[in-house]
Amino acid sequence: MNINVFKAGCIATLCATVLSACTKNLDRLPTNDITSEVVYSTSAGYKQAFAKVYGAYALTGNQGPAGNGDVQGIDEGTSDFLRLHWWAQEISTDEAVVQAGWGDPGIHFFHNMTWSPNNEILTGLYYRSFYQITLANDFIRQAAEDKVASRGISGASADSIKTYKTEARFIRAFQYWVLMDLFGNPAFVTENDVLGASVPKQTTRAELFKYIETELKDIEGSLVAPRQNEYGRADKAAAWALLARMYLNAEVYTGSPRYNDAITYAKKVIDAGYTLVGDYRQLMLADNQLNKNEFILTINYDGQKTQSFGGTTFLTHAPMGGSIPTGSYGVNSGWAGVRTTKNLPGLFPDATGAADKRAQFYTNGQSLELSAEPAPKFEEGYAVLKYKNIKRDGTAGSSLAHSDIDFPLFRLAEMYLIYAEAVLRGGTGGDLGTALGYINQLRTRAYGNTSGNITAADLTTRFILDERARELYWECFRRTDLVRYNFFTTDAYLWPWKGGVSSGTGVASYRNVFPIPTADITANRNLKQNTGY
Repeated sequence: MNINVFKAGCIATLCATVLSACTKNLDRLPTNDITSEVVYSTSAGYKQAFAKVYGAYALTGNQGPAGNGDVQGIDEGTSDFLRLHWWAQEISTDEAVVQAGWGDPGIHFFHNMTWSPNNEILTGLYYRSFYQITLANDFIRQAAEDKVASRGISGASADSIKTYKTEARFIRAFQYWVLMDLFGNPAFVTENDVLGASVPKQTTRAELFKYIETELKDIEGSLVAPRQNEYGRADKAAAWALLARMYLNAEVYTGSPRYNDAITYAKKVIDAGYTLVGDYRQLMLADNQLNKNEFILTINYDGQKTQSFGGTTFLTHAPMGGSIPTGSYGVNSGWAGVRTTKNLPGLFPDATGAADKRAQFYTNGQSLELSAEPAPKFEEGYAVLKYKNIKRDGTAGSSLAHSDIDFPLFRLAEMYLIYAEAVLRGGTGGDLGTALGYINQLRTRAYGNTSGNITAADLTTRFILDERARELYWECFRRTDLVRYNFFTTDAYLWPWKGGVSSGTGVASYRNVFPIPTADITANRNLKQNTGY
């Protein structure tokens, strides 16, 4: 099984111990008789509460796959973190389109870039991130040394709680990165804010960048050494990886480039002993918990124990339709939902994957062209079959209805790409030869030999952008990458139906960030809407 004890424990109804972050102003206490004093009275209670902090990544509620959802005001099936983050990062770009009639409210405004502050997907993502932040805040508050000691917990149990607290701080930092990246200037709360005493203040993107950076560096020394923690839990390398990702995008977030730091922290991860999985097509399979050498931090899924209609269940079922034989991919049905535009397969020498095996498209009966957006029939646009709920031996996962595929939040390949791009953008502390070597490691894996390797003359920032698409497509990177290259809203790079035009068009630059949801603006007098909305 690819699920650890912390994921298994998160079914417990422990959300009663925390703020109900899905409410409008993030300060409403839940109506439940189980209080913090009860839950945190034992070391076992701390462990269960910690499980919920991690479990909020993978689950949508305490019952699963539906019923008793965490985030109110949005259908529980679409309230999953990964599904919401994927919509925001992929469907707004050239990497994904959605079927006409798809049921997720608000989804059809993304590809043509007409979303508003009332968009249900954006509201759900904003509150899902704050839900996990709130869980983390409460755990951090309850894990203060004086509180732990006052409950008679000492020795090894107290030491474990201290470790859990550090990881909760990482999870909070990660979710604040999500909010900073997508929404720019969100509300801001920590464990020091008194519950119900006031509404949260707003932070700026630059201030939030500094906060996340400071938090990660502060906990770096307390996190478990790279590759020594339980699978699916954060360690030092996860903190380094998030810092490297942030520093690569620092100019977007703060106005000041930090490419030197991006190189430094990417190299810390690279030097920590990670190696690439030999076969790219084994990255997203039902037994991909075997990919520990490449995966730095994952969201763990199990078809029996983490059932929802989000996560990698969404990423396996939603691309299935048309003539695709669903049983061959370990699922019991196709949702006939998402495909890609012609831009993505156009980055590969052959969409069948005969040369570059990272190309995992279903082309039988599918056309490249889209007659409209949203696409009127599933057969328009190539299907993407990167996520397969089958194991390396070809057998299906533990459930045909829910996926066993773990989702990597960070993996080694991204660090290679960060290092190379930061060097090309003028960062010091690295060198072009090493960058070229990292890229050719990715391409040697992709081609199975050195036939796809490039020379130093081929290595440009634009090549890196295309290589990131080839390596990382459908892994929640594309919007952020296009924003960094100033391609997301401008007419410098177009894709079918960008901006609602068949050949693509530029849109207003304020859409490089999403709006703060109207629900939070209305409830919180401290918040000011992002420019343009």
